[in-house]
Amino acid sequence: MEFSVLIVLSSALLFACAPLAYAQKVASPPAPTPTPSPAPAPSPPYVNLTLLLSVAGPFQNFLNYLESTKVIDTFQNQANNTDEGITIFVPKDDAFKNLKNPSLSNLTQDQLKQLILFHALPHFYSLSDFKNLSQVSPISTFAGAGGYALNFTDSSGTVHLDSGWSKTKVSSSVHATDPVAIYQVDKVLLPEAIFGTDIPPTPAPAPAPETSPTADSPTSDDTTGSSPANSLPNSSFRINGVGIWSQLVLGIAGVVVLFL
Repeated sequence: MEFSVLIVLSSALLFACAPLAYAQKVASPPAPTPTPSPAPAPSPPYVNLTLLLSVAGPFQNFLNYLESTKVIDTFQNQANNTDEGITIFVPKDDAFKNLKNPSLSNLTQDQLKQLILFHALPHFYSLSDFKNLSQVSPISTFAGAGGYALNFTDSSGTVHLDSGWSKTKVSSSVHATDPVAIYQVDKVLLPEAIFGTDIPPTPAPAPAPETSPTADSPTSDDTTGSSPANSLPNSSFRINGVGIWSQLVLGIAGVVVLFL
């Protein structure tokens, strides 16, 4: 009897615990698998303008002005810490050597800084972009607007620049990868705000050297000297004529004396 009661109690206990265990099993969903987060986009490489200009071409004079005026820091920050990028027009060394008038040595430190800032635009422009810029010129430079703006003209793919005081063109592309574009120009860009509005006149061509006359060609001295020679017969004729009249007068005078 006791054994039967024990069996009945055990069965009732199992029957009561089974639904609870099943409920716990259903109520516990499997742990979700974590979704991997996307890797961050790599940052653009740092552009060292000093190194780039040092190895790209004969730009040492321009680089020296960049460093002495501290403009290199402004350009470096624009190239690496903004979304706009930068476009720089770099005169080659010969352009500074050929710049005789006006001379940059007469500029103040502030004017020299403005002149170097004048050689850059605060935005990245590829060569194909200048065709559109030519329709909206003038374009403000790092130095400012007005007398520090540049006019662009695209002529059959050749980019021409006009500052209002000097004119030049892009002769080659040194570096044109966003965010930095560097283009070589033939002349130093001279802003109108510093040098005025008058474009310097084109120098007159040198006079042709005088050529000495050849031995066979007649000279003015020869022509002048021939005049007395040509007049000699006339002079002789006049002298001879005077002598004949003198003799005739003397003969008549002798006849008259004889008759007297």
